Amino acid sequence: MDICRVIAIAKKNKGIFFMLISVVSFAVVNTFVKLLNNYPAHELIFFRSLISLSLCVITLKRLQLPLLGNNKKWLLVRGISGVTALTMFFITLQNISMANAVTIQYLSPLFTSVLAIFILKEKVKPLQWFFFALAFCGVFLIKGFDESIDWKYLLLGIGSALFAGLAYNAVRKCKDTEHPLQVVLYFPLVATPIMGIACLYEWTTPVGIEWVYILIIGFLTQVAQVNMTKALHADKAAKVTPFKYFGAIFAIVIGYTIFDEQLILLNFVGIALIILGVLFNSFIKS
Repeated sequence: MDICRVIAIAKKNKGIFFMLISVVSFAVVNTFVKLLNNYPAHELIFFRSLISLSLCVITLKRLQLPLLGNNKKWLLVRGISGVTALTMFFITLQNISMANAVTIQYLSPLFTSVLAIFILKEKVKPLQWFFFALAFCGVFLIKGFDESIDWKYLLLGIGSALFAGLAYNAVRKCKDTEHPLQVVLYFPLVATPIMGIACLYEWTTPVGIEWVYILIIGFLTQVAQVNMTKALHADKAAKVTPFKYFGAIFAIVIGYTIFDEQLILLNFVGIALIILGVLFNSFIKS
């Protein structure tokens, strides 16, 4: 599918349009997180959350919407699970190649489907389990014989996808009761105090252009989160989710051109298996 065709589809479907904005924004955020790999993950999340919290509060007050929303239980679950997922992802992203870190995080829809059995009482079709297995085979191929990938960071990446899956289920629980910004708010609401305390024990003071990078991370994360939530609210997840995987292409290109990341053949095969497993799972589910 060429880029012109993608743009034409996005113009006709708001959900896909919002998803593509989210994907591009996340790609830029991941690039700057990787550039700031000398900073502890909790500090980057603290700055990001502080900016997001300010933007959410200002906008919600302007819209005259209650800050804390209605379904506080699931909003809080969304906040806690989202913070846990992002912390694990940032650590993974800073320690292995961007393409591998981003692709492993794409396992989250599989965990979303499995957790939905218990949270949303949805059923998983037998063929979906095959595609789950296919995607996890991709993870082990990514590890394969690539000695540059530590098992610790691989497992952190999988853990990030698991908690992201929980966060997505919480978002769906709030779909009919909350404004997208109320859903987004609970991430910085949870993250800011927790990461602020962590910063007291480990802190690196930004210098010069690094302040600009941090501001970009905070602002574009807000753009990405809001548009991701709008995409999930605007259309069926199975219809908009496949466009999320353009992020893997961005990650490969950015990793190669900016960070000189060299992937071995098994990495590419593993990435392909994960994306195929997740995509086919979405198609079967829909």
